[in-house]
Amino acid sequence: MKTLLPILAAAALLLISTGCASKNTQGTGPYLPQDTTKYTLENTEKFVLMDQAAQYSVTCTGLQERTTADGRLEVVANVKNREARRIQIQIGCVFKDGQHFSTGDETPWQTLILTENGTEAVRFTATNPQSKTYTIRVRQAR
Repeated sequence: MKTLLPILAAAALLLISTGCASKNTQGTGPYLPQDTTKYTLENTEKFVLMDQAAQYSVTCTGLQERTTADGRLEVVANVKNREARRIQIQIGCVFKDGQHFSTGDETPWQTLILTENGTEAVRFTATNPQSKTYTIRVRQAR
């Protein structure tokens, strides 16, 4: 009994000290930012669906890119309705430079009505030759 009491006391001290040490390290630091694709898609993808309704109803069956004679980027997106009902969406394009930063060249949202299981080609042309890439954005019509 005499040897059991000091062993239990030492074990209790050991548990308390390790518990405190682990709590102290959790609250310190600077931390690296947590990245998630949910918020970076507009920076990495060329065709982005902005809400769940659009994600369920719309897909892109093809993108065509070309440079016009005066050096501007022109993009054509084939936008397909995946549903057996007529839907109304809004679509727009943000043009970007070679490092994926906006050139300030953004088309206004335009309304597009897609028939049942229909596909429409939508054309966007940059207003300046600095645009090298783009993101086409689609959302449910408001």
